[in-house]
Amino acid sequence: MNSIIESEFNDHIKIAKATKEILTNSIDSASKICINCLKSGNKILFIGNGGSAADAQHLAAEIVGRYKEERKGLAAIALTTDTSILTAIGNDFGYSQIFKRQVEALANEGDVLIGISTGGNSKNIVNAINLANEIGCKTIGFSGKDGGEFTSLCVVNLVVPSFETARIQEMHLFIGHTLCNLIDQAFSTN
Repeated sequence: MNSIIESEFNDHIKIAKATKEILTNSIDSASKICINCLKSGNKILFIGNGGSAADAQHLAAEIVGRYKEERKGLAAIALTTDTSILTAIGNDFGYSQIFKRQVEALANEGDVLIGISTGGNSKNIVNAINLANEIGCKTIGFSGKDGGEFTSLCVVNLVVPSFETARIQEMHLFIGHTLCNLIDQAFSTN
């Protein structure tokens, strides 16, 4: 048991160090995009499947509520949470359209769409990113592996340097929390 635990910690630390070396500047760029969006009165939309859907919901909650600092509530929506919308769109248009249709209904020019996918190739997210780009949203990807389609579609694609889903997801949450901290600092009332 202890060897498995130690191995998990070691793998996490290794990927965390590599992520820091590779993505620090890109995380800074992504945070500036998000802060400018919110300061302009726009909103951040989050999308993802499975564990990434949970991260989308978590990060939207941190922005609407707060991460650490006292500040006003900010506009963010996870498009992963309304089961009536998701199942209606999935049934009527197909699963590949569940996020695109919501982007069509809810996104405006100047908004930010953050797509979360460990491989950067989830068709329903790619479809939504393409439409968001057409609308005039800024698009940010949280991905891993080789970055997938997100690399050519997103203004910033934060590619975690790993092929292991668990490690990628751990870094996505860390990156998301870092973005939330930077947003908090930009809007802090302290």
